[in-house]
Parts: sequence; C-alpha cells; structure tokens
Amino acid sequence: MLIMNIFFFFFLGVCFMLFSLIFLYLKLSLLMEWVFMSFNSMNLEFIIYLDWVSFMFLSLVLMISSFVMTYSLSYMHGDNNIERFFLLVMMFVLSMLLLIICPNIMGLLLGWDGLGLISYCLVIYYQNSKSFNSGMITVLLNRVGDVGILMMISLLVILGSWNLMFYEMEFFYLSLLMMLSAFTKSAQLPFSTWLPLAMAAPTPVSSLVHSSTLVTAGVYLLMRYNYFLMNNNIMELMLFISSSTMLMSGLMANFEFDLKKIIALSTLSQLGLMMSILSIGKVDLGFMHLVIHALFKSLLFMCSGILIHQMNNNQDIRFMGSLISYYPFVSVVFFISLLSLCGFPFFSGYYSKDLIMEIFLMSKMNLFSLLMLLVATLFTVSYSVRLLILVFFNYINKSNYFILLSEDLLMSLSMVLLYFYSLMVGHFLISLIDEDLIILKLVEKILVLQICFVGVLVGWILSFKDFINMSNCCKLYLSSMWGLNILYNKISYYPMKFSFLLYSVFDKGVLEYLFVYNMKKSFLKSFFSFLSLNYFMYLNLFTFVYVLIILFLTMVSMSLNSLD
Repeated sequence: MLIMNIFFFFFLGVCFMLFSLIFLYLKLSLLMEWVFMSFNSMNLEFIIYLDWVSFMFLSLVLMISSFVMTYSLSYMHGDNNIERFFLLVMMFVLSMLLLIICPNIMGLLLGWDGLGLISYCLVIYYQNSKSFNSGMITVLLNRVGDVGILMMISLLVILGSWNLMFYEMEFFYLSLLMMLSAFTKSAQLPFSTWLPLAMAAPTPVSSLVHSSTLVTAGVYLLMRYNYFLMNNNIMELMLFISSSTMLMSGLMANFEFDLKKIIALSTLSQLGLMMSILSIGKVDLGFMHLVIHALFKSLLFMCSGILIHQMNNNQDIRFMGSLISYYPFVSVVFFISLLSLCGFPFFSGYYSKDLIMEIFLMSKMNLFSLLMLLVATLFTVSYSVRLLILVFFNYINKSNYFILLSEDLLMSLSMVLLYFYSLMVGHFLISLIDEDLIILKLVEKILVLQICFVGVLVGWILSFKDFINMSNCCKLYLSSMWGLNILYNKISYYPMKFSFLLYSVFDKGVLEYLFVYNMKKSFLKSFFSFLSLNYFMYLNLFTFVYVLIILFLTMVSMSLNSLD
C-alpha cells in the first residue's frame, strides 16, 4: 500500500508539472468557488485557485515527498512506529496541498494549522527530552503566526469577504499581520530559533519539512499577496529583516559543528534571500529560486542522513573526514548540491542566485541592506567550503574505522532522479520567466564571482582554525543566534517555573487538600456522626420494617389457606 502511495505521488507530481507548463503557455488560471453559507452579506465559502504557480508547487511537493518516502523505507527500517511516521508524512503533504490551492484566508487557515500541528508531531517523533523541548518551541512560535492569521480573519470581516486576492487597497495593519505570519512560518528574525532546533526530527522529515514545504509556506503566502504588500509600503522593513536573517544564519553556520544544523542554517539563509527578492517585487524570480532551492536542499539533507546513518548516528563534523573514499556516490551528490547552493556557474542554483544578486545591484535599495546581502553571500560560500573540507577532504579520523563500508542501495536510488532534477532544472526554469534587462558595469557584473572566491578563501581558513580558545562571550554570541536562544529560553523558563509552582502548591496542594481531601473527610465524618446519633432510631426502624414483613407474609399465607 505504501509503495502504491509513493508511485501515486510521483505520477501525480509529473502530471501537475505538465499542467503547469500548459497553463503557463496558454496563460490560463482556474478559479472554483463553493459558497457554504451567507450571513449578513458575509459569505462563508471555499475557493480553489489553480494557475501555473500552484501546479508547479504541487508538483514540487509531491515529487520530493515521493523521493523522501522511498528514502525513508530504508532509513526508518526497523523503527517500532514506522506506520505512524508514514501516516504523519502523508497528512503533512495533504495539509501542504490544501495550503497551496486555497487563497481564501479562512481555507488557508486549515492547511496552515495542519502544517504547524503535524510538524510538532514529527519533531517530537523520537520521544526524548531534546525532541520535546524543540517541539514545544517550534509549536509555540508557529502559534504566533496562527494568531496573525486569526486576526487577519477578524479584520477582513470589515470587507465582507475573506478573499484577499480580489482586493487592492491600503490596509497597513492587515499587511503587517500577514508579514508576521509569514515570518514565523519561514523562521525570519526574531523567530529564527525554532528552525535549527527542529533538526531533532528524523532526517527524512528534515529533508521534506524543513527544506521544501513547511518553511516555504510563508514565502508562498507572501508571493500570493505580494501586490497587496507593495501597496502598503512595508517592503523596506521586510528587506531589512530578511537580509539580517541571511547574515545571522550565514555567520552562525561558519562556527557550527552539527552537520544537520549547518544545513538548517543554510536553509534559513536562502529563505532570507527569497524574502529579500520578494521585497522588491520580483515574484517569479523568487518562486523559481524557491523551486530550485527545494530540490538541491532536500538532496543535501538526504546525503547528510546517509552519512549520519552510516556513521552510527554521529552528526559532529569534527569526527568525520576523508569520507569521499568511503562513499563516492554520496560525496559527489553532496558536492554538486553544495556547488548549487553557492551559486557556482552553470549549476542549477547559479541561474537564479546570480540573477537575484544582479537585480539587487540594479535596484534602488539602501547600501546597508545591500552590504548585508553581499556579506551573507560570502558566508554561504565559506561555510560550504568549510563543510566540504572537514567532511570529505580532511585527514582520516579514527572514528571512521567503525563505518559500515557500504552505501545503502535504496537510499542511493532514491537520490538519483532528484540529483538529475537539481542538476539541470535551473536553466529550464529560468527560461520560463520574463527576464529583466540587466545593465551593469564589468566590475559589478563580476562582483558576485569575486565574493565567491573570497568566500572560498575564508572557508579554507576557517576549516583549519581551532576555536577552542575563543572567549566565552564570542562563543555565546556566535552560537546563540545573536542572543535569541537565550532570550527564548529565559522567556519560557520563568513562566513555566511559575506555572509549575502554581501547579505544585495550589493545584496539588491547597486546592487538592481543601476541595478534595478535606471535603471528603468532612463528609464522611458528618455521615458517621449522623449514624452514631441516630443509632436507636435506625434500630427501631429496622425492627418496624421486620415486623411489617412478617405481618405481610402471615396475611399472604392465610389467604392462600382460605382459598384451599
């Protein structure tokens, strides 16, 4: 049954890709509307909106989920709760599909809430304290975005409809709530701390949820309502926050040693890049980078899962080294995916990323945001080079002697088709959109390549640098997301400590004693005292009833004798 679902997802993804190309070529869009109820000129309705963007995103989600589920058959083999795992993944995919096809805010809330709740169940899958803490922070920060959607629903009652796609107006508070919701789901500052913590989930979940679906839901929302946000002059704030997120995540990834957390921070960096290009109104280009990024980032997570799986669940890159001699195929796929992430020429990530940076150089943005974006691009190359050197080209670590010297066949096969997709899809997708005319000087044209070369040097230096003797303040600053982790821990620690005090002292203490034990004790005491005071009355009552029964039986026997 599971194999049939995987094939069905893949076949449906291919069909949706063909529909997307047809709709793009013919410039078609399809709108279906069901009105459930009308009350005081307020329609409760469900809308399905299908265009080439919807079909391409549906195809992306279904195809990546089919590859990830094939990969999970081997990765999760032997797990006691594997049926629950696949059921949660399918529910997650269905929630994402509902979010994609429904532009109505009320219908969008169903898929939005479904993503948040099911992602919580997937993060706490391993049932340990680290998973529980990560899942709690994940679900609480996502609830902030859900509150933003609910407040948007309340404000849209003023318009008499929840179909925000049909309106063009200036409504600053509505656009602010929409940006808040998108930032929580896409982990922008100051809500970035949940994305690295969500790496406590199994690696297939990280590949599906935290690369191509959940974290891109906020980006997709802003793409759909980009014109609405442009009318409300909120894009300068969005550009500053997204570029700051990109800089912070790139800086942290250069000093991190957890393999999955480095890839999660690179996802955070690319989400900041997508938000930045949306802030200047280039929706098609942002969507193309989203699709290309989802392909090679899910491939990166799958490669890292194989390395972690084969290295006895070790995620620390300091205990890896020279893995290219052990796993040649996985190493090549990982290497190509990282080159796409860096924007190396003629790989898939180059076509969207280079065009995005050139549009940044042409646009009228402030110099500070542009500098942050250029430095963040340098950091992207540096942590990628550092990761390659430490994992694949470093000295042979003693821990590698315990590696299982065989690549899993099913895991490798699940990556082959995704590998060719991520390798060649960049040029194909960029040719589908209307490209802008780029007019730059030669220095500006090769500026991005120069930054990449500097990033290679920085990454090479950082890979051989020992940070053990670094000061504690520096370590704390570089590893805590500019203090966000400490802030959220303190914010959650003291209220939870106070609630535990209330629970232990009042709920299980004073209230329990007064209203449970005390009432029970007083009731029993009064009942027994009543019995003791009326002992003789009860004895006389018993005697009276006994006499009545005897008289009744006597009368019955006499009547029977008289009949005889």
